[in-house]
Amino acid sequence: MARAMFEGVFKEMFPFWDTISENDRDFICNNTAALTYPKGNTVHDGNECSGVIFIKKGCLRVYIMSDEGKDITLYRLHSGEMCMLSASCVLQTITFDVFVDAEEDSECYVIAGKAYSQVANNNADVKIFTLETAVSRFSDVMWVMQQILFMSMDKRLAIFLTDEAARIGSDTISLTHEQIAKYMGSAREVVSRMLKYFASEGIVEASRKGVKILDKKRLRQLAM
Repeated sequence: MARAMFEGVFKEMFPFWDTISENDRDFICNNTAALTYPKGNTVHDGNECSGVIFIKKGCLRVYIMSDEGKDITLYRLHSGEMCMLSASCVLQTITFDVFVDAEEDSECYVIAGKAYSQVANNNADVKIFTLETAVSRFSDVMWVMQQILFMSMDKRLAIFLTDEAARIGSDTISLTHEQIAKYMGSAREVVSRMLKYFASEGIVEASRKGVKILDKKRLRQLAM
């Protein structure tokens, strides 16, 4: 029953699927749960091994948090993507806590961390895939840190708006100033001030409900 439910997705998601044994495939499927997370709910609180999360539908935000409660968004995950950093028991060399929240009502497949780790320990292809997936996400994390530490706010905002417009395939970005600030690791007031400047230059049209890009060429120039 579990195999029939999950195998189609796993076969497409995991390049190692056809190389592992029938028993391992059954083991992974039998230790997978289909879970729904309402918008705003915590998916992973950083304190335990929640497992490997595949997003079937929706959006999850992965972030780190300081002792004072300030958080920085590392990246967002959308339909068809996977979160490996929520499985600390799989990647034991990770020594920092990440948190995961549902940004939208999200449907996910969650593979128990210990079950996935057991299969990975017995199969080199699974272990290599796991490490490669984690490394690719660390590249995203380093890009975020590079922006925060070394880039001006106007360039960071231009990069964010350009990337978001490309992701959704639209020049109208339906995010509030507060959401944009959260994704950029900044303050809402700073984002609002910079959007006001962009608007005065005719680059965007900004409102409380979102941002419409008016001059893509100038926005790309700012992002360079």
